[in-house]
Amino acid sequence: MALEFYQLTSIGDREINQDFMAHSITEAYALFVVADGLGGHDAGEKASRFFCDGLLKSADIYSKQIAQSPVETFSAWITAAVNEMKRLFAIDQSGNDAHTTCAILYLDAQRVLTAHCGDSRIYRMNPQQILWRTQDHSIPQQLLNNGKITEQEMGLHPEQNRLTRSINILKAHEAEINLYPAMQQGETFILCSDGFWEYIKPTELLQLAEPASGKEELAKLARLAIFRTHGKSDNVTAQWVRRY
Repeated sequence: MALEFYQLTSIGDREINQDFMAHSITEAYALFVVADGLGGHDAGEKASRFFCDGLLKSADIYSKQIAQSPVETFSAWITAAVNEMKRLFAIDQSGNDAHTTCAILYLDAQRVLTAHCGDSRIYRMNPQQILWRTQDHSIPQQLLNNGKITEQEMGLHPEQNRLTRSINILKAHEAEINLYPAMQQGETFILCSDGFWEYIKPTELLQLAEPASGKEELAKLARLAIFRTHGKSDNVTAQWVRRY
């Protein structure tokens, strides 16, 4: 596909990076994923990595089936990734209670598919506006939906880390899957962990959709997200995708 792509990850001020990212770009399709292992659970860093590994391992099989039933196939693909997580944890002999968030983007000539679970996000933008973002599975998102807080207050809310869904090998996946029209020329997608979006304003994020933006602007916002935490930064991970 005719895509420009950049990605970055930073440990921030944590002792370990529990974020993981992966991608696969072919002539027929492109797949991107950001996962954030949950620090309050065992082996979060392995959960995020094993989940991403599982998605890539199954890519050739499920990408060929997307056209017939996109949403159902994408769901089966995620289930296969969770099963691969389970296999890898069995080999590792750890992590039965490990959890991870995920933000997954699939692109081909006919469609856009997204899947997300937790508070890792996907944004779709053009140079004029943020067209949409995925809705977090979290307490702050529920408060926003009920008019109790603003979009800008979400990242700093004391219950920001309280999720209502996550990926775990002990249960069926709860990822939310959505089907959209194909990516248009000049559009930009951002996939990111909460360590990236929490301290970035929507107007600042929109800078990444400007025609001249790219790798340098992505890195600048990542540094800004870390700087604004005053030494308490979470892991920061982001992927930037544009069709040209």
